[in-house]
Amino acid sequence: MSILLGEGRPAESRSVRETAAYDYLDRLHISYRRADHDAAMTMEACEEIDKLLGVRMCKNLFLCNRQKTDFYLLLMPGDKPFRTKELSGQLGVARLSFGSAEDMEAMLGLLPGAVSVMGLINDKEHRVRLLIDKELMDAAEIGCHPLVNTSSVAFSMEDLLKKVLPATGHIPTVVELSRT
Repeated sequence: MSILLGEGRPAESRSVRETAAYDYLDRLHISYRRADHDAAMTMEACEEIDKLLGVRMCKNLFLCNRQKTDFYLLLMPGDKPFRTKELSGQLGVARLSFGSAEDMEAMLGLLPGAVSVMGLINDKEHRVRLLIDKELMDAAEIGCHPLVNTSSVAFSMEDLLKKVLPATGHIPTVVELSRT
């Protein structure tokens, strides 16, 4: 995988989605490092990006309840296993499953493989509830895709919690997922 590193917004033109993410970060005066790379569809593909960007990319899962009336975006460490039963119990939801690509695009403006906390900038109706694993809350930085999976950005967790989320109007729910 070829990876190009940079600071802030790229000089060359990008897709409408990616440009929207950079515009949002810039408008909030958030400093970020960027890596441009081949499409990263899995956590394994993100490992090399993690090393070069100097941050651990988080796993982002788009979930919904059985009735498809409640939707969630879960941010968790990439190396932590996900168990629906454990999270369902904490949320008091009978059963969680992965949300559809159609719902994800409609609510977050994201395509499969590009799931990211940055998608919340498109959730104007606040239909998606943000869940953050407690372990990430102590991280200095967060790594995520800027609405596309051919780039990754790293910025401070403080900026996520004090600038990005207040600007989107999303209040995170902290969950505690086990490693065993």
